[in-house]
Amino acid sequence: MGQANRVSVVSTGTVQIRPEHVETNGTPLLWWLNTSRRWTEPRPINVYVIEHDKGLVLFDTGQDRRSVTDPGYFPGGPAGHIYRRLAKFDVPPDGTLTAQLRSLGYDIADVRVAILSHLHQDHIGGLRELPRSAKVLASAAELAEVDKKFAAFAGLLRQHIQVPGVDWSPVTPRRFEDPAIAPFTHAHDVMGDGSLLLLPTPGHTPGSMSLLLRGAGLPTMMFVGDVTYDVRLLAADRVPGVGNAAGLHGTTRRINQLAARHPGMPVLAAHDPAAAGLLADALRQRQYERELS
Repeated sequence: MGQANRVSVVSTGTVQIRPEHVETNGTPLLWWLNTSRRWTEPRPINVYVIEHDKGLVLFDTGQDRRSVTDPGYFPGGPAGHIYRRLAKFDVPPDGTLTAQLRSLGYDIADVRVAILSHLHQDHIGGLRELPRSAKVLASAAELAEVDKKFAAFAGLLRQHIQVPGVDWSPVTPRRFEDPAIAPFTHAHDVMGDGSLLLLPTPGHTPGSMSLLLRGAGLPTMMFVGDVTYDVRLLAADRVPGVGNAAGLHGTTRRINQLAARHPGMPVLAAHDPAAAGLLADALRQRQYERELS
């Protein structure tokens, strides 16, 4: 049996999005996308790094620096208009996945598993940097969307997802008999030891998944991708403006119910400015509890 021993977070640059993206105001996406004049303050593009007994695990891979250096990175025409209106990125030279892992003392060649919460551009950006020995996990339902005719309009950039040499491992969560993960009933055991469970959390995209980490050495924590952009909004069942609202509300309620079963469990999102502090606080509290015991 293995376990996770260390968790860190790095950011592959920052992103600015619309306030209506962070929290829906009830208007349709295409309306606010084309009329909003405001941007948020820069928000992190988080990649979570997990040291496991069986190898180095990533949750998401961040944004590709080429998205700010290569004029041809994004599509043209109507799809390109959507991308320009949706987000503004800043990825400095040291904002690559390789450089950010190096800042923690890791070699990207040591990555064994990369988990993608979903396949939007700011979560798949490090695919080309991963070693070919790394297994890449993504929802089978999400992967099925990539080949659809209008995938680019759904945020799926085929040429940056279907990278030659990537070892894809499609995931379909199965019935999982463990009352500790209620109200979730389905999961995928990433390492086969119960320490890292992928849970279906649709809403932002049909195949979005979140990762539940649990074990003796670390606090229980949950990584949720873009289910929320602010955990205070999540706790109040206030959902983002991108995705299926009913699906997001259902997923949000399930996450909040799970969090109530695990007091103190940090919920860590991809673009929540508070996430790094929440992780640090949870790790400090766990260390304090271990010292007292």
